[in-house]
Amino acid sequence: MILRLQNYKKYAIFAGIFCKIMKTRYLVVFLVLFLASCTSKKDNFTAKEVESWPVVNVDSVFKDLDKPILEKKAAQIDKTLQNLKKKTNFNGTVLFAEKGRIILEKSYGVKDLRSRKGEIDVKDVFQLSSVSKMFTAEAIMILKTRGLVDYDEDIRTYIPEFPYEGITVRMLLTHRSGLSRYETLADNNWPDKKVPFTNEDMIQYYVKYKPNPYFKPNNGFHYCNVNYAMLASIVERVSGKSFVDFMREDVFDAIGMKSSYIYDMPTDTLVSTYLPNCVQGYYLGRRRPRQAQNEYLNGVKGDKIMFSNVEDMYRFKVALDYGLLVPDSIQEEAFKPGSPKFSKRKDNYGFGWRISRKHPDCYYHYGWWKGYRSFFMFDKANDRTIIVLTNTDKGPNSDVFWKLLKDNTIAIAPTSVNIPVVELENDIRYPYSSYRLR
Repeated sequence: MILRLQNYKKYAIFAGIFCKIMKTRYLVVFLVLFLASCTSKKDNFTAKEVESWPVVNVDSVFKDLDKPILEKKAAQIDKTLQNLKKKTNFNGTVLFAEKGRIILEKSYGVKDLRSRKGEIDVKDVFQLSSVSKMFTAEAIMILKTRGLVDYDEDIRTYIPEFPYEGITVRMLLTHRSGLSRYETLADNNWPDKKVPFTNEDMIQYYVKYKPNPYFKPNNGFHYCNVNYAMLASIVERVSGKSFVDFMREDVFDAIGMKSSYIYDMPTDTLVSTYLPNCVQGYYLGRRRPRQAQNEYLNGVKGDKIMFSNVEDMYRFKVALDYGLLVPDSIQEEAFKPGSPKFSKRKDNYGFGWRISRKHPDCYYHYGWWKGYRSFFMFDKANDRTIIVLTNTDKGPNSDVFWKLLKDNTIAIAPTSVNIPVVELENDIRYPYSSYRLR
């Protein structure tokens, strides 16, 4: 790596935060800060003065002593995934990070499972299915931060026409509303399945048909997609933006998730045969794989239908770690149990995240929808994250990914401490940045 000692403060900040994301050496931060402390306090220099500054080849000064360990860890993970591919036809992309370093970021398999052509790239985008829910929850937390949403307010404050009393925003977040499935309501009543069914259509159908809830509000837990579809509608009503625009402007653009988006199905045309501009999903059966088709329920947002890649999703994880979107006091609620502990329930649910009982201090979400499966899991105690995106409806279960996440056979040293997080680019903003002890 070559650095010219120009705008040394920006270089220090850049090196600090992106060693978290792109595996740059933490020693670079020390070098730049040390040199910055020894330079003149003058902030403005002429172009001629800058050109006279020395060029430092950092690689010639420092040796990365962690490199062999990181490579060994990456090889160990890759071997497991290669075996998984042979045994289960695992097909997709994986990112594994530990202690502020991306250890492995790799693709396995092909885009077209019928022809077995077109290798998957780590930058390819997949449909996240229910992993989309954590992003919807983050949007609600942003509105909470701005004083626009109250978790314990009846949702009819935001959607007055909704016909059920006593359901709060918190109950939607934690799946304790008791509302019945919108999918069943639509399947039974939507007249033309070639026409998109949207969030507003969903609300109007609850108003029109008023299906019986599964239970009274806050009287139980039932994981149900309608809760997060309703949250997306609250985002729209409160912010005055479409859910697509809010997520792009206030989440994705804010932290540099440049490949991520919410699928916006056109409502003025018939449902397209396939989802556009993404890795296609497939159903695996006894015969040849069958490409999953687009469908009318993909017009509903908030519970699914977000698209992203593993690198963008890790940016989101870093944003959570460093409080880039909301303050810690609000972010921490996402990882608190939302329901009383019952013996029948294996894992509790926070705001868009499941809370593992088997693995303390571990949080996760899985996704399955129409030819896609996804996994987002992190171990807070050991600072490890694994993100897996696949384009098949069947494949390995989560056990193998949990084993990778909890494997302590190779110790990884932590990266930088007290990393300052500030604006690095004009189109990326960090409104709640601060110094964090790592």
